[in-house]
Amino acid sequence: MAHAQTATKAAQKRSVRPSKIALLLKKPMFVVGLFMLVVVVLAAIFANQIAPHPYDEQNLAQKLMAPCAEYPLGTDQYGRCVFSRIIYGSRIALRVGLIAVAIECLIGVTLGVIAGYYGGKADKIISFFTDMVWSIPPIIFAMAIVLLVGASAENVAFAIAVVTWAQITKVVRAKTRTICAESFIEAARTYGESDISILVRYVLPNLVSTIVIMASLALPSAILSTTSMGFLGMGAQEPLPDWGMILSGGIQYITRAPWISLYPGVAIVWTVLGFNLASEGIKDLLDPTIEV
Repeated sequence: MAHAQTATKAAQKRSVRPSKIALLLKKPMFVVGLFMLVVVVLAAIFANQIAPHPYDEQNLAQKLMAPCAEYPLGTDQYGRCVFSRIIYGSRIALRVGLIAVAIECLIGVTLGVIAGYYGGKADKIISFFTDMVWSIPPIIFAMAIVLLVGASAENVAFAIAVVTWAQITKVVRAKTRTICAESFIEAARTYGESDISILVRYVLPNLVSTIVIMASLALPSAILSTTSMGFLGMGAQEPLPDWGMILSGGIQYITRAPWISLYPGVAIVWTVLGFNLASEGIKDLLDPTIEV
């Protein structure tokens, strides 16, 4: 009887024990990051409803106009609404960042799993190329790729992914080697399961949390890299409202119309900071070493 009562009390205690998500929502920095992230995502989804003007609408009679009721953040050198261009630009930033991270994860996870699972010559060859890519400054490497394939938002996403997969490969390789050292992997091999079956049934499911954490941490870096490429004129081309390109175009008018460069810079900082704060919370949520 005493044992049953003890078990009942333990179950009740577990039922009222707060979850990781509840604990995360009590962290001010994560809540702030989540709010910032939600604002950016909503701006991208509802850009047509939020923006007062089309992003490519020109009115040369009102160029370099200071912020006012009609143009909340002023106009640029072509009389285009800066606020509308920033709102529509959130779509480019998120789309290019997500594409870059998706390709980066595809390359990094594939090579990391192969190197960690098979080892031997495959591990040596992949590790060699990983170290080689790791040693090259990513922006310089990405610029070279864009110069070869042409300037566009999609090509920038591809270039960023090609030069940043090495970190994911290293982490996934190490995690895969740890998983393969577990007894259940040896048992699966003993029972004659194929490599594909072991990878699909045991290795990849145990890598999901690691992949999600790495992707969430890579996304703000990808967005920052794509806007940097846009600033250099290698990203989305006019009249598309790339934040980096908007900021770059306003530099020559910085004394007459500082709002052209100021507000896209604020948008970049807001987005990258929001993703960084939110990704730290995601890491805490998925990290098995964090107690709830």
